[in-house]
Amino acid sequence: MAVQGVVSTMKFLFKQDSPPVNTDDSKSVESQTPGLGTFGGVYTPSILTILGVIMYLRFGWVVGNVGLVGSLIIVTLATSITFLTSLSVCAIATDKVVRVGGAYYMISRCLGIEVGGAVGISLYFAQALSIALYTIGFAESVVQTFGSLNQTYVALITTILVAILAVTSAEVAVKAQYVIMGAIVLSLICLIFGGAVPNVTPQAWSIPADGAPFWGVFAVFFPAVTGIMSGVSMSGDLRNPSRSIPAGTLAAVGTGYVVYMILPLIIAMRADTATLVNVPLAMQMMSLWGPAILFGVWGATLSSALGSILAAPRVLQALARDGILPRWMSFLGRGSGETDEPRIGTWVTLGVAVAAVCIGDLNLIAPVLTMFFLTTYLVLNISATIEGLLQSPSFRPSFKVHWVLSLLGGIGCLAVMFLINAVATIVAAAIVSAIFFWLQQRELNTTWGDVRQGIWMTLLRTGIFQISRVEDTKNWRPNILVFSGSPNKRWSLIQLAYALTHKRGFITVSSVVSSGTRDLARQSQLENTIREQLNKQHVQALVRVVTAPNPFDGMLQLVEAYGLGALVPNIILLGDSEDQTRRDQYCNMIVQLHQAKRSIMVLRENAELGFNRFHRIDVWWGGMQDNGGLMLLLAHMLRSTIEWRDAQIYIKLLVSNSSGAKDAEINLNAMLSRFRIPAIPEVIVAANRSFETVLHESSQDADIIFLGMATPTDRDFTEYYQQMHARTANLPTIMYVMAEPDFAFAEV
Repeated sequence: MAVQGVVSTMKFLFKQDSPPVNTDDSKSVESQTPGLGTFGGVYTPSILTILGVIMYLRFGWVVGNVGLVGSLIIVTLATSITFLTSLSVCAIATDKVVRVGGAYYMISRCLGIEVGGAVGISLYFAQALSIALYTIGFAESVVQTFGSLNQTYVALITTILVAILAVTSAEVAVKAQYVIMGAIVLSLICLIFGGAVPNVTPQAWSIPADGAPFWGVFAVFFPAVTGIMSGVSMSGDLRNPSRSIPAGTLAAVGTGYVVYMILPLIIAMRADTATLVNVPLAMQMMSLWGPAILFGVWGATLSSALGSILAAPRVLQALARDGILPRWMSFLGRGSGETDEPRIGTWVTLGVAVAAVCIGDLNLIAPVLTMFFLTTYLVLNISATIEGLLQSPSFRPSFKVHWVLSLLGGIGCLAVMFLINAVATIVAAAIVSAIFFWLQQRELNTTWGDVRQGIWMTLLRTGIFQISRVEDTKNWRPNILVFSGSPNKRWSLIQLAYALTHKRGFITVSSVVSSGTRDLARQSQLENTIREQLNKQHVQALVRVVTAPNPFDGMLQLVEAYGLGALVPNIILLGDSEDQTRRDQYCNMIVQLHQAKRSIMVLRENAELGFNRFHRIDVWWGGMQDNGGLMLLLAHMLRSTIEWRDAQIYIKLLVSNSSGAKDAEINLNAMLSRFRIPAIPEVIVAANRSFETVLHESSQDADIIFLGMATPTDRDFTEYYQQMHARTANLPTIMYVMAEPDFAFAEV
């Protein structure tokens, strides 16, 4: 009567799902929306799965092996993990509207479509194949009772009938579950009012001396309390998922805990250890009416099969609608009727279940299927943990759960997975990981945001505050601001910057728009256009567009203001000045950039050759204290990329006469050895030739030449630049380099 009273009370509490009368029109409309309520849509399928086959066939074995106290401890530990997972589900369900797909929908909207898809596909097959496991178990019990029937035929007929019931409608299937619930309640009542097994001494409070290990028994029992996904999977059919999922799930977990805490007291006081361990249907021996226990077993298997065939097609429908399945399978996302029943998905799931029934023996994959369910619980706990940790303003669940509880639930799930079957856990993890990487390769696009960006924002915030404002040589990284304008015009600038950073630093591709056409919408559109062009070329770069009266003022303005905390550009990459009439402004800008303590690189590209063969890098050496350290570092970073990996670096040093050539070569070799940069030193004797002549003769076959610029002083820098420009005409592509003042690149 106690169990019947609990169930009756729950039905009374949940028989109406609409909120109390409210003058708010939206709530009135919501209360009239067709769909399942809390009791029928969540509580019933969940409690029927919790009070399942393990309760009838294995719970006596649990008590017989670990005793009454041990059983109560196992029930409490197992239910605690399920309860913590239920809290995570409640937090996620009350934060956003949960549509069709249940656990898959929650995970994909939190951790992203790849994680959600990997778990969702695994969950679908676990649910679909579980139908066969349950109907085969039902058929086995029927054949043992009636003897002359064929087990496979009974399982096939049962599977088809269950599918027909599910195809009719979810509401009809749920009403059928009420009948099954009645059979289970009847079996429990008969057990409560039954008596002891005759001619035995009850186990009572004694602890068996030679029972199975505690954690082994725990692993056998734990799947009994993991039925909460049956209700969550009905999310798309619920009238009010945000209310029904928390209320129904927690009520089912609570009811299951009460039943499982009472049963050991009854069982231990009525049967001896040998009976409990050796007789699977020991409950039948102590029941007021023995067949009631058999009805309970059949009801448990059928309710689990029905719950699985209701849940699996809805997960499949959600997977197809989100584009996770291949495009030719998109028809699986179609719904039928006003309630959007996944009838096509149900027939497909029936095909999977029938094939599994025909195979017959599913014992080999059953442990892996259990791991798929537990993986779902684990990931749900991780989702709630991350959401709680990030404290995102958008995460505002009405059912608040501290992230520590979700974390404990996740740890508990992971521990139980290895306790139950370590090999199956590893196999399940490998399958889920393989699906994840497959989905990642497909680069699926979504219309919703997920928690991943929040994770990066949190890490970025933490990192920004950890970075020192004073750059040190040990941790120097290239942070290049590229003034390329439209990428199509000066792609070589972006190509070179990307090669130099090569996952070590940042690139910002920037452009200056005339302030005469200032339009914030146009500015944003231009940034998006540049970003799309970079993505097509698989270049990871930031984009920034500013407006200014002229490009030089815009560049200085951007250098002055651009950055985040201590993370500011330390190298400015420019294209060569093409407009002779604006050369003064260009050179003045370089002077101001140098005064702002930025390293400056000017790319003078040979339009005909480009970077030619990517085989030879010439660095004209002027010493470590000037631009030499930076140029050597840039050459080394350039050669670490795929395009330049076969290139050879030549360090070229011009000396006035042969007497100093030997010492110069020794010094260069010592320097290269100290800095561990493989390069070929080349000391050139001027022999009365000018630097210009030697430069043209020696570097004519280079693919890129690094050449240092003089530091702006009192001299006319524009005049110096023009002279340098003229002296280096008709050469391969050149990079003019001016190192940041007061920074020891030689120590990098």
